[in-house]
Amino acid sequence: MKKILLTFAVLASLGLNAQNNTSYWQQHADYRMNVDMNVKNFQYTGDQELVYTNNSPDTLNQVFYHLFFNAFQPGSEMDVRSRTISDPDRRVGDRISKLSPAQQGYLKVKSLSRDGKQLQYEEVGTVLEVQLDKPILPGEKATFKMEFEGQVPEQIRRSGRNSSEGVALSMTQWYPKLAEYDFQGWHADPYIGREWHGVWGNFDVKINIDKSYTVGASGILQNANEIGHGYEDEGVKVKNKKGDKHTWHFIAEKVHDFSWAADPEYIHDKRTAADGTVLHFLYKDNPEIKENWKNLQPKTEELLKFFNEHIGPYPWPQYSVIQGGDGGMEYAMLTLITGERNFGSLVGVTAHEMAHAWFQHLMATNESIHEWMDEGFTSYISSKAMNEVMNQNKENPYEGAYNSYLRLATSGVEQPQSTHADRYTYNAAYGASAYSKGEVFLAQLGYIIGEENLQKTLKRYYNDWKFKHPTPNDFIRVAEKVSGAELDWYLRDWTQTTNTIDYAVQNVQEEETGTQVTLERIGVMPMPVEVTVNYTNGSSKQVYIPLQMMRWEKPFEDAENVVIKDDWAWAYPTYTFSLEEPLSEISSIEIDSSKLMADINRENNVYQK
Repeated sequence: MKKILLTFAVLASLGLNAQNNTSYWQQHADYRMNVDMNVKNFQYTGDQELVYTNNSPDTLNQVFYHLFFNAFQPGSEMDVRSRTISDPDRRVGDRISKLSPAQQGYLKVKSLSRDGKQLQYEEVGTVLEVQLDKPILPGEKATFKMEFEGQVPEQIRRSGRNSSEGVALSMTQWYPKLAEYDFQGWHADPYIGREWHGVWGNFDVKINIDKSYTVGASGILQNANEIGHGYEDEGVKVKNKKGDKHTWHFIAEKVHDFSWAADPEYIHDKRTAADGTVLHFLYKDNPEIKENWKNLQPKTEELLKFFNEHIGPYPWPQYSVIQGGDGGMEYAMLTLITGERNFGSLVGVTAHEMAHAWFQHLMATNESIHEWMDEGFTSYISSKAMNEVMNQNKENPYEGAYNSYLRLATSGVEQPQSTHADRYTYNAAYGASAYSKGEVFLAQLGYIIGEENLQKTLKRYYNDWKFKHPTPNDFIRVAEKVSGAELDWYLRDWTQTTNTIDYAVQNVQEEETGTQVTLERIGVMPMPVEVTVNYTNGSSKQVYIPLQMMRWEKPFEDAENVVIKDDWAWAYPTYTFSLEEPLSEISSIEIDSSKLMADINRENNVYQK
């Protein structure tokens, strides 16, 4: 299929340092859907009305929809990729290839019209290619009406029925979803197993399902006093409706996805947080997990408070933590997590997935090409939150991420973080790059510009980019504006290359006026360097060597105990500075005693007498 050409120049380096020739814009899609679920055969039918607003400066001649459930069929790209990659996800393996027709997933469009006129379309794996009868002009709205049917696959990856913990329905990526069009064009990626990019909009969804099932979903339940199941207002008597099914009506505003889960054995607890957010907890009626799920509820409120304070206020009225899925996965206003865990693991997975409400469902990066911004930023802030909420008292809560990154950087299989998420040769390399190296990106940025500047950067990033689609360049520009430092080099080397950091103490020798210290840059990646000098009398001081290309000096809280030296230009492999004290008074000299610089060989960082 021919790719659609943009009418403006497309942009180097996957948009990492891209510049549009127009001001920022993003598309908008409002969905109305009615779905009828048969819980006996796990098949469903639906109709969808989608009002799409083309806010781009481009004329659109085609549109694309994702049909994610088609991935769960023998011979799909997800199936073949899982069976040919050397380290497949253990949850997938060869399971898709063995699904019977009754166990497979599918999503089929039965009819599609625009403004009342039937359209031509073709199903290509997990993507629906739609030829428009007439273009959608810049600023124009188009109304699409669709009828579709689906079958929920056996639980394999994220979505599905009858999970290993007995959850009946984990309904994620379950509807025909319009692909995103942005300054880089269409993002109609096949579903191979990674994550997504979605169009901002509003969802009005009605789910008709067996009345014994309790449903948790994105959005606010509109008919709680009719449905019951723990959603009704306190003291309201729910009328027993006739028939075998209930219709659950949810509205979710300003989101780019809609998901739900359902089970006849869900316990539903509610807790209203201090900021007014209503927290919902849906989990299986299993005596072995009930205590952990009860104890999780106040911890979830603590996590909400932490993220509100350290990033910005959670903007939606509710958030749901639901047992389901195959591990932990974030969706609009909810997360699905497996629930048969020890308490620490249950809080940890909730912390990570809840943090995604900010870093993905509020600042909605393109996860297919900037997955490290999503997973890495989430890992950073959830590590920080767990350290406080669970009283871990770690001096460096990011130590695990650093260790994982160092294994990756010295493995010989690392690929740049600008690699498309589907193009990683190894799943393990993808995971370490997205999660660990992404987390180190932020923690190390605190080393570079100072912790106070980093925290200010996160808050300004929230204020500037909430309900938008930021790119890596957008984030680093915020950090530059907050700190005053030039940081393009950091974004480029860390995310677009596999250059590594390795600084060494090359030589220490006595001279007539004190001690001369020579440092060496062995790795290709530049960094400002902090050196701790420890003295035999038990005192110490910091020596700070600015990186010339930053055009800036880091502020220090204990400025009186910091000696700032001349800049170190990157092209010079060595740097020499002098200390006033004789060598006899010095016990050790160490590069980066904070261990927040991701130096791949710390053995050469220390001079020890």
